[in-house]
Amino acid sequence: MIQKSKHLVVFTGAGISTSCGLPDFRGPKGIWTLQRQGKALPEASLPFHRATPSATHMALVELENAGILKFLISQNVDGLHLRSGMSREKLSELHGNSFMELCPSCGSEYFRDFEIETIGLKETTRRCSKADCGAKLRDTVLDWKDALPPKEMDPAEKHCKMADVVLCLGTSLEITPACNLPLKCLRGGGKIVTLNLQLC
Repeated sequence: MIQKSKHLVVFTGAGISTSCGLPDFRGPKGIWTLQRQGKALPEASLPFHRATPSATHMALVELENAGILKFLISQNVDGLHLRSGMSREKLSELHGNSFMELCPSCGSEYFRDFEIETIGLKETTRRCSKADCGAKLRDTVLDWKDALPPKEMDPAEKHCKMADVVLCLGTSLEITPACNLPLKCLRGGGKIVTLNLQLC
């Protein structure tokens, strides 16, 4: 199905990063599962900046390099898709990236090798390095109250509408409005394939 697809879109969630040592949210030891049970949260076995891309991340890069994967949509903020070598222009990071700063004035992005110290689209301590700009940069990680940014949402929606296959990896598809994106392929006769250990 993947090799025969004409417009493959992949939609990823926290489950693809658990093999990297990062916790998920709804798994048996997921953050929200433990909170609901009144149990102590696990300490992250690995801080984001020390996690390395998994075999899944690298396989997606290979699919992109082979011209099979047309677009990748991620709900993850761990930065592993970009660190794996995924092209930024073929990636929507719906909830932001813990390593990315954005200039609100000129739109320049800065992918750092350290985690940005704020979340919630707040100003950071750095400025845009473009000579004609110099505006204060902002983090890109959304807080619960923040709407999904059109810069990420619009191309994700466009590619889902074009997709003949949307492959959903490591996501329970429960967080709205992001979870509605894969459904957009159905109007054009596309198929949705879901791989998630929590759904097995």
